[in-house]
Amino acid sequence: MSARVGTVVKHHLFWPLAALVALLVACTIKRPAFLRVSVLDDHLFGAPIDILRNSAPLLLVALGMTLVIATRGIDLSVGAVVAIAGAVALTFIASSPDPDSLGTVVGAIFVALGLCLVLGVWNGFLVSVLGIQPIIATLILMTAGRGIAMLITGGMITTVNSPPFKTLGSGFWLGLPVAALVAYGVFVVVAVVVRRTALGMLLEAVGINPAASRLSGVRARTLVWTVYAASGLFAGLAGLIFASNTMAADANNAGLFIELDAILAVVIGGTALSGGKFNLSGTLAGVLVITTLSLTVTVLGVSPLVTPLFKALVVIAVTLLQSPALRARLRRRRPGSPAPRVEQPAENPAQEVHA
Repeated sequence: MSARVGTVVKHHLFWPLAALVALLVACTIKRPAFLRVSVLDDHLFGAPIDILRNSAPLLLVALGMTLVIATRGIDLSVGAVVAIAGAVALTFIASSPDPDSLGTVVGAIFVALGLCLVLGVWNGFLVSVLGIQPIIATLILMTAGRGIAMLITGGMITTVNSPPFKTLGSGFWLGLPVAALVAYGVFVVVAVVVRRTALGMLLEAVGINPAASRLSGVRARTLVWTVYAASGLFAGLAGLIFASNTMAADANNAGLFIELDAILAVVIGGTALSGGKFNLSGTLAGVLVITTLSLTVTVLGVSPLVTPLFKALVVIAVTLLQSPALRARLRRRRPGSPAPRVEQPAENPAQEVHA
């Protein structure tokens, strides 16, 4: 029985899910109707539905970030790409003679996503072809991206009134938020592709040892290029959801610090920043933890001034509980636990080893 419990605790999803349950319990204690879901105008409403809808943009960004980190990379430009996507889409719609036209909205979405894909390809080119360190390569677009968004909007907050575009961020379909359906649909497609084909194994091979994977015939450069392009595309889709939810393009604040939340979600989910093995299910759990945490702060009445500190404390607690080194130290200090075994060095078998 204890061995089975130990196996469950060691699972990479245990602590993220435990943190999520703890946050939900805290909110339910404070507000007993927190988990209640009601139907109004054929739509589902309630805090769980809000969590699904609010987690959609972060899930898309964290999904691309997971693939990039799996190849030993990092993408700091996703927040700027979010701002660019909203700026392009809303500027396109605002300049159209018929903003309410479905064709106009579809055209705006394709133009915005196309540009974001190009930006992701640019990041991939800098990293995989020119050999620039990922943190430096993406820092370039992170710095210049918001300037590009400001240039597109003319330094103004662009607003439009287009019901078809608003559906993406605030609409419902089959009773569920369209934003959540889009984001979780993309997540399922990517999960199937990387886990039901050899793509996931190849990404892990590149992340573990890029040189060895190239010598084995793996097209490491192409894979790295692809994941950065996918990260830009997913960030662009997240930017469209942000812009659709507010019906405004704010180049300064759209997607601000979302790259940090995405990295936190990936780390909470058990994916190591050193690359290699990655967990999409863990990333999903990390996204839900961060989204629920933001809602928990509001429910518990925590001051907005200390919200970042409260968030940091929870994230630190989860990551520490996931640490194998910390768990090993705690086990050694537990009464009755066996002393750690120290093997004798092979060079001198007769030498005594003192613990």
